[in-house]
Amino acid sequence: MLTMEQAYYIRNKYRREDKSFRQIARETKHDFATVKKYVEMENFSPSPPIKRNRKGKATKYREIVLKWLKEDELAPRKQRHTAHRVFTRLREHAQNQGKELDISERSVRNLVAALKSEITAKQPVYLPLTHPAGEAQVDFGDTVFFEKGIRYEGHHLSVTFPHSDGKFVQLFKGENLECLMEGLVNIFNHVGKSPTVIRFDNMSTAVKKILAYGEREVTDGFRRLMEHYHFQSNFCNPAKGNEKGSVENYVGTSRRNYFVPVPRITDLKEYNQSLLQMCSNDMKERTHYKLQKEVSDLFQEDLRAMNHLPKYEFEACKYTLAKTNKFGYVKFETNSYSTTGSYESKKIVIKATAMQVVLYDNDSNFLVAHPRIYGKGEESTIWAPYLPLIAQRPMALRYTGFYDDLPAETKDFFDQCNLPERKKALKFLSKMSEMTGYANAITTIDHAISLGAKDADSLISAYRHITDSKLPEIKMQLPPYFPETADYKVNLDVYMGLLPDVRHE
Repeated sequence: MLTMEQAYYIRNKYRREDKSFRQIARETKHDFATVKKYVEMENFSPSPPIKRNRKGKATKYREIVLKWLKEDELAPRKQRHTAHRVFTRLREHAQNQGKELDISERSVRNLVAALKSEITAKQPVYLPLTHPAGEAQVDFGDTVFFEKGIRYEGHHLSVTFPHSDGKFVQLFKGENLECLMEGLVNIFNHVGKSPTVIRFDNMSTAVKKILAYGEREVTDGFRRLMEHYHFQSNFCNPAKGNEKGSVENYVGTSRRNYFVPVPRITDLKEYNQSLLQMCSNDMKERTHYKLQKEVSDLFQEDLRAMNHLPKYEFEACKYTLAKTNKFGYVKFETNSYSTTGSYESKKIVIKATAMQVVLYDNDSNFLVAHPRIYGKGEESTIWAPYLPLIAQRPMALRYTGFYDDLPAETKDFFDQCNLPERKKALKFLSKMSEMTGYANAITTIDHAISLGAKDADSLISAYRHITDSKLPEIKMQLPPYFPETADYKVNLDVYMGLLPDVRHE
């Protein structure tokens, strides 16, 4: 294609100098057909630029590279092809065929860039969505924290209300169904309402199976939660996290706002209650990013559209049956939990919450409650139920985990006791544990030993001295048929008057 200056020159030769096509061709060094074309051209309107694809050596590798890049869409972001990795794979491919790669890394980089742009251009455009009041979005994120000095690879549950931009967060040691349910129940109770619709991704805790036409088969526990609080569940399409963009963004934001620095807490349940209050306070300080209204005011619109809480509070747990082994331990998931020393090889009921594993006998009588373990192959022992058995076998004391957990002074006390004294002290400890709680009994007995208790009798005496307190005043409620009487006050003057030898001062 000639420039406009060249076209003008040719047409000027023809129109003004009256030269023939052949003469102009000889002078301009253009061929006859080109000269004729521009002389006879009638339409000089500008036309859009046309991209001319020049086929280079890299073209023959287009399909295989495109295949690799499309496969990357299903791979984690950090495990996708770079241009350099594409180059090395192409080189390996050529070497396996006994050839040398015939293009440079620069050519490969240009090819990868072009194909990535092509793939991106074919991506669907996201629709701007509206968010009705009363609806919520939910997701989990990873969060490290310490409880009582122990490090946990935890998870935080983020819940957003896109209409108002109201947001709440809860922290757990796992992301199972019990954690999901407890977190949602905590938030529902805190705000005093439950959402009408909640959007989730296809988390396995809630979704058993993805069915045709966007339908989901949900787990039994999750269905119970839905029915109890009368909310509808919407699930994102697989790998379409943008469909719940509000909470997707908040997962990272909440981690930075609430969990930096790494939390060090003593009680997770209490900490979650404080998180709810912090989230409510945060709403009072924020303005909606688009509407320029106070988030707390907009959240009132959410609340007005939400469901009232049901009459009965939902118990966020699951039940299962199991059988103890010969040591009285029961396996739940991948971990073992103790029952009592005399409860071996028996059926029991397990009640699992986000934070506890509670054990009952087959008649639903309470046995023991454990903190829930989130590791694998671990064991939890509550020693209080074993104390009567240990008291019966005092010689086995030093070979139990109970002994290992005792304070140093208490260990020394039991080591110095003879067998009858040790048995007597253990029986007393068992009784006090039953009456006042295991932890309190251990602490108090340790204190008694520090005050000088040397044998079972002095231990018992010191314990009772430490725990002794004044009895509370008892107020009696008389039946209505008893007559009311005025308070009686003793008149000592009358008494003293009966003693003639006593002189009044």
